Amino acid sequence: MEPLTTLEILGRIFMQFIPVWITMVLVFGLSITFKRNLGLYGRIFDSTVGMIGFALVTFWVFTAIYAGVFDLIATHDPLAQVSGMKNKVPGTPLRAPEEGQYAYYLLGGDTLARDVFSQAIYGSAVVLAIAPLATLFGYVVGITLGLPAGYYGGRLDTVLSFLANLILAFPVILLFYLLVTPEIVATGIPAYMAAVFFIFPLVFLTVLLNSRYHVLPHVRTPLIAAVLVIGGLLYFSIISESGRGTLVDFWPSWLDLFNIPGGVLVVFVSVVFVNSPTIFRIMRGLTMDVKSRDYVSAAQTRGETAWYIMLWEILPNVRGPLIVDFCLRIGYATILLGTLGFFGLGLPPESPDWGTTINTGRKLLSVYLHPALTPALSLLSLVLGLNLLADGLREESLKD
Repeated sequence: MEPLTTLEILGRIFMQFIPVWITMVLVFGLSITFKRNLGLYGRIFDSTVGMIGFALVTFWVFTAIYAGVFDLIATHDPLAQVSGMKNKVPGTPLRAPEEGQYAYYLLGGDTLARDVFSQAIYGSAVVLAIAPLATLFGYVVGITLGLPAGYYGGRLDTVLSFLANLILAFPVILLFYLLVTPEIVATGIPAYMAAVFFIFPLVFLTVLLNSRYHVLPHVRTPLIAAVLVIGGLLYFSIISESGRGTLVDFWPSWLDLFNIPGGVLVVFVSVVFVNSPTIFRIMRGLTMDVKSRDYVSAAQTRGETAWYIMLWEILPNVRGPLIVDFCLRIGYATILLGTLGFFGLGLPPESPDWGTTINTGRKLLSVYLHPALTPALSLLSLVLGLNLLADGLREESLKD
């Protein structure tokens, strides 16, 4: 077979993404049709910058879903090595493709004869499985601590602010680097951190429901019981992973719902730890700013509890800045993951994440651009999309 031309490569890549294009058209069509009823999300489509950012982000989100969940889009196994395809240029055909095997390396092969296109696709699934969820956990920790610090002030605020400033005194990259080094992992510190951080969602949801339904015990009790049972199973399944110096040895294996690779958990916990102090300070500042507003005073006059006021009066009214920062912070987490992968830390060496593949491709960058350029452009486009989306959200939220 003859190598593919540039137009043929682009055409075939476009065809591989057909499920993504169809899903994006449906999402955009429905969103634009009903945007007046969708609040801040709907107003994204009034902003050109926001729409461009949303398009880039949803492209990679749907790519990650179709690749990681449904095993679509990618043409080859990202870790499979095909004889004769080492450092091949884009559009190179396989020498003797097996039945059902895709006949080309659309974006060429890397130094280990793996398909660059498939690695970039599966790399999005790795990045988007860690960065948004870890950022969300960081928000749960930061909000849970920042609300009472800003609302009550006093010694609680002083102690929590001191701890946050102590963590923020370290350069982010250095702190992240230290947390994922093998020597630190061997001490079991990440396992202790996981046990602390993963309890926060349980605390947050329990307090949230109790503050909302404390006068309706017949509603509150079953809701909190369901949260504690389901959340407890998930919590112990996470921290009781065997083989990494865990805190929980009594948890039975038949109740262990899933297994998280040790390297992924360490990176996840590190992202939460690095993000939480900054989110705490943002939440604390927003709370101090709005706690003297009329609607807060009205809730206090009605006799509402402090946590009700914090979670159901203050938090909903500061959601705009938090949503904007959340988008930006996912981008920061993505860059941190790429940086760690580039230095070979945290995630397993065979991981197809973008940082690792950039590091693999850079060794022959002066000769072959495609192994490093493809994941680099993928990383750039996702972070750019998140930044543009945040700008669009900020622009629209200021109109409230």
